[in-house]
Amino acid sequence: MERIAVSEELRFSRIIHGMMRLSEWNLSKEERLLFIEELLDQGITTFDHADIYGKYQCEELFGEAISLKPSLRSKMEIITKCGIVLESPNRPEHKSHHYNTTKQHILESVHHSLKNLQTDYIDLLLIHRPDPYMNPEEVAEAFDQLQNEGKVRSFGVSNFKRPQLKMLESYVSQPLLSNQIELNPYNLENFEDGTLDLSLEMQAPPMAWSPLAGGLLFSKETEKAKRISRALEITAEEIGAGSIDEAIYVWLMSHPAKIMPIVGSGKMERVQAAIRAAAFERLTPHQWYAVYQASLGHDVP
Repeated sequence: MERIAVSEELRFSRIIHGMMRLSEWNLSKEERLLFIEELLDQGITTFDHADIYGKYQCEELFGEAISLKPSLRSKMEIITKCGIVLESPNRPEHKSHHYNTTKQHILESVHHSLKNLQTDYIDLLLIHRPDPYMNPEEVAEAFDQLQNEGKVRSFGVSNFKRPQLKMLESYVSQPLLSNQIELNPYNLENFEDGTLDLSLEMQAPPMAWSPLAGGLLFSKETEKAKRISRALEITAEEIGAGSIDEAIYVWLMSHPAKIMPIVGSGKMERVQAAIRAAAFERLTPHQWYAVYQASLGHDVP
């Protein structure tokens, strides 16, 4: 599988596996380990986490699995996120749902993540959401400390728009290597508002969460979804893809920003669709815009 350089030292698999729903898959430690090993065998080496996933349980479930075979850690890249605070029995000290990007919270979150993931370092730490109450000087101090201590190798953001990302970039000494954003044919916001353009400007390949639009394109519950699904069916037929989910992944990975889709399924057959898509050639402008214009509901100007 193609590997994407996010820095001179760090490369991610083109397809990233997301662990947001790991706690819902009801797998034993051994079954989790087998699933991770199968992903690695298929060339998917990059795993996406956040401290809050599964009510603060998913990182621990992942860590339990790789603790059965510690040698796997050197074969993978681990991403995790912090900055969202949720009320949870697993964090009884949390009193409300809010954002917290203070130095203390970032350091405590990383401490928990390292312990739960049973690893000595995180490859990429992301600030999970823009924080209107952020003190960027504290974020910069936390990043410096974590990097100097060898606990985090690199840094980035998630769901940031241009002003928020450029502001934080002006304070931190590390490059912000990626912005994890929603990218799919149903929601074009980040294609249209300059967010994806910023990734190109910074030469920072973005990660795409919800690449399949949360199933909207399969349910066809809206006229918009029906239009896009029909366009994707035509694209799939033209390129020889076996399904519209393959066509969606090809559509995303055709973009020159080097989008890395995050696949969050616990079913290997669903993951295989993304793996197959990674082997396709880029779409032609005609094919790419057929899907884009189906989403718009009209021709481009």
